[in-house]
Amino acid sequence: MAMKEKTSAGYGFGAFKGVFTPSILTIIGVVMYLRFGWVLGNLGLGRTLLLVTLCNSVTLLTGLSLSALATNREVRGGGAYYLVSRAFGAEAGAAIGVPLFLSQAISVAFYSAGFTEALLGAFPALSGWDPRLVGTATLVALGLLATFSANLALRTQFLIMGAIALSLVSFFLGGAPASLPDAASLPAVSPKGFFPVLAVFFPAVTGILSGLGMSGDLRDPGRAIPRGTLAAIATGYAIYMAVPVALFLFVGDHPALVSDPGLFRKCARWPSLVLLGVWAACLSSALGSLLAAPRVLQALSRDRLVPAFLGRGYGRGDDPRAAAALAFALALAAVWAGGIDFLAPVLTMVNLLVYALLNLAAALEESLGSPAWRPTFRVPAAVAATGFALCAAVMLLISPGATFAALLLVGAIHWLMVRRRLRARWDDLRRSLLRGGVRALLRRLALRPEDGRNWQPDLLALGAASARRAWLVDLAGALSRDRGLLTLASVVPEEGWSAERADEARRTVREWADRRGVAAFVRVHPAPDPWAGMRELVRAYGFGPLAPNTVLLGAPQDPESSAGAGSVAALAARLRRNVVLAVRSSETADDAEPSPPPPRGAPPRTIDVWWRGRGANAPFLLALACLLRRSRAWEGAALRLRHVAEPDEDPARADETLRAFLADARVPAEVSVLPAPSGCAAVAAIRAASADADLVLFGLRPPAPDETDEDYGAYLLACRRAADELPLALYALAAEGIDFRDVFA
Repeated sequence: MAMKEKTSAGYGFGAFKGVFTPSILTIIGVVMYLRFGWVLGNLGLGRTLLLVTLCNSVTLLTGLSLSALATNREVRGGGAYYLVSRAFGAEAGAAIGVPLFLSQAISVAFYSAGFTEALLGAFPALSGWDPRLVGTATLVALGLLATFSANLALRTQFLIMGAIALSLVSFFLGGAPASLPDAASLPAVSPKGFFPVLAVFFPAVTGILSGLGMSGDLRDPGRAIPRGTLAAIATGYAIYMAVPVALFLFVGDHPALVSDPGLFRKCARWPSLVLLGVWAACLSSALGSLLAAPRVLQALSRDRLVPAFLGRGYGRGDDPRAAAALAFALALAAVWAGGIDFLAPVLTMVNLLVYALLNLAAALEESLGSPAWRPTFRVPAAVAATGFALCAAVMLLISPGATFAALLLVGAIHWLMVRRRLRARWDDLRRSLLRGGVRALLRRLALRPEDGRNWQPDLLALGAASARRAWLVDLAGALSRDRGLLTLASVVPEEGWSAERADEARRTVREWADRRGVAAFVRVHPAPDPWAGMRELVRAYGFGPLAPNTVLLGAPQDPESSAGAGSVAALAARLRRNVVLAVRSSETADDAEPSPPPPRGAPPRTIDVWWRGRGANAPFLLALACLLRRSRAWEGAALRLRHVAEPDEDPARADETLRAFLADARVPAEVSVLPAPSGCAAVAAIRAASADADLVLFGLRPPAPDETDEDYGAYLLACRRAADELPLALYALAAEGIDFRDVFA
């Protein structure tokens, strides 16, 4: 049972202060001030409005999806990381959370650098100052503000939002600049296409993660996140639709739109207010990222995915000062490094990956429809799926290379977390997702009949779930070789049985099989006696089309057990299950360790297949031998096809026929045909011919329609005694009703 998660009170912000403010201040940024004219000049008014609508549609669909996720359960610290990890598990959460922290931390350096350039560009007297020193001073001021009080930082953002609002008022009250350069005097510039312009503009609408990052400090996240996020998206869309219309009315399609990044300021009634807005936009974006990044790392730490000291909180608001210090150090290093051009698009891709996963989580939750999915803000699965598809498309359109690099980074972190074998303290949707996939595939599988071309052994190994029959488990693992389905079944007495004891027995057998490198399901079945329990398993075990097609059991050792073994084998054959009867020469070695593969340079092991060529048994035996040779224990084993000629059969002709069959089947094997022996000499001849083999495969006859279980058990006991001097032998009966010759077509 999942442990109950810890929570912290945080600051208790509402929707406006905790979500809307950081979101809108990241959305309204330097792209609007410095690049909107360039966008309009390249695309024209109609396509610019289409671009804005497309990009905001991606953000709107993601906002709807995260609103559904946020209203389905209590949301704690970590923002997007929290929602992704609770949907897809700790490994996927860490794979997104760590890059998201890096993205938000390093983006602080970009916003600080933008502020520095705008500041130095506005005052020529400061042009000789080192931009890195100015950026460092800016970063220190922001870092102190964000580290010691998110409340004070967000109060400061109100002032910043006021400055941005004044700059917009100044712009919309403005008009055409007093003077524009002559169009003929400007250098000719080839217009950019729609998608290259989209790559430049899209980061302007990726600001909702900043508001979501404050989730741990919200009074009521289920109400605040949908309201604040959707309000910020709507406000940003309205502004971004109005700005290009105003610009077009002011300057038309003048080439200065493309060549002059300061045209936005020149169109304003009070240009100094626009300059103040640019500075405020840079500082607000940097501050929003500096507030959100440490809280992602704090949530990762409290989920035991990164060191514990990073999760410690201070003060009334549980401020993550250690995590903030690390975010500050990364941002400072980025300010001084300068060469982060390659990293910038990769980190933008991380934000889009988060968007995509939020949409995918909402789509899957709505599609699976589990009882635990009860959001108060309902979003149709098709809407969330459309958001996922748009995110993926935009990533590829912006930069296929950066998309690949971001996926590589996320995949590497996920792989490292999987290797740590994390045990999450919460439930996620992966089990429901797997169940849904299995259900759909089972329905499709049930419509397709079994055939030899696609045959794989789905084994039910009876009596193998015991350390005393270790060799039988190794044999079952070699036959299934992680391709077919293997079930280790054990029958226990009904007396004293309980569900708890059965769970413990299953866990013990599964761990024991894992140590031997055998991937298997485990079934512990209570019954009045072992043979009755085995018959019940043969008759009823399985689900839909995934019922075992092959039953593996050890050969009876004495007359007392032969009737029971005969009843199980006969029932399996009559239910059209293949039967494999395993004989080992020395039962005293049952608890031995699995035989390792032969060392390099040692003579290869030998597998003998005794081929009669009649019915389905012969190709079934050869199929089993080929499966064994692909396993680790029998890899490289030499295969010998042996045949006892019938009294009226020409040995030379039989040899030629077998060699031709093996050539067509692409199976490398040695062929040997023995002359027809007389009477009991056949058994002696077979023993002598396979005396040096490590494994020998024989055919097993089916039970006659009127044959009793005792009689068939006596036949199985005779088979065992005939092979008792061989190290390991398998008797196989192909009863499934498919033509195993198709395996070798």
